[in-house]
Amino acid sequence: MGQIILRLDRVMADRKISLNELSDKVGVSNVNLSKMKNGKISAIRFSTLEAICDALDCQPGDILEYKK
Repeated sequence: MGQIILRLDRVMADRKISLNELSDKVGVSNVNLSKMKNGKISAIRFSTLEAICDALDCQPGDILEYKK
């Protein structure tokens, strides 16, 4: 079975945005964003994903990757 890999760190680096700045824009705590950035979560709300994509001007596929 495959797995979903979060590429939030890569997208943040491409956009030159810090964890604190993204946290302020999205309204999600630094701790939760840090867990997301490090792939330490098992679920993400669509509303959170939408807010992240809006703040980073990206698509969900830029952040999420499926690996077999």
